[in-house]
Amino acid sequence: MENEKRLSRGLRKYIRRKKAEIRKSIDNMDEQERLIKKLMSKFISKEITKK
Repeated sequence: MENEKRLSRGLRKYIRRKKAEIRKSIDNMDEQERLIKKLMSKFISKEITKK
């Protein structure tokens, strides 16, 4: 964990807003979890390849 870099402030804001949007628009908890994981995996993989 110590070696991991934090996401940029703008990116963290974007992810936070997208997660809120998903939670508001979708009632099914399983579907919410799936979409949030998909969202996070998109950005996590990009950050790893930047290093």
